[in-house]
Amino acid sequence: MSIRVRVLYFGQAREAAGKKEEEFTLPNASSVETLVGLSLRTHRGLRGMHGAMRFAVNEEVAGEANRLANGDVVAFLPPVAGG
Repeated sequence: MSIRVRVLYFGQAREAAGKKEEEFTLPNASSVETLVGLSLRTHRGLRGMHGAMRFAVNEEVAGEANRLANGDVVAFLPPVAGG
């Protein structure tokens, strides 16, 4: 069985992925970590910012161990510079 999740890319992550959103099909009970791994393989430009990137699932901050469910929306939030 599989699940479909929508990924939203913001800021530098959007530039690195070359798109603002896309959908992935994952095995049932996959984690954010599984999704991130697939996205990094698909979009090599994201690799350099992975360690500093944060994630949100359905508009709530989530860790990579967070389990995903069918229909979840995952935001990739790159590091933000400021002063």
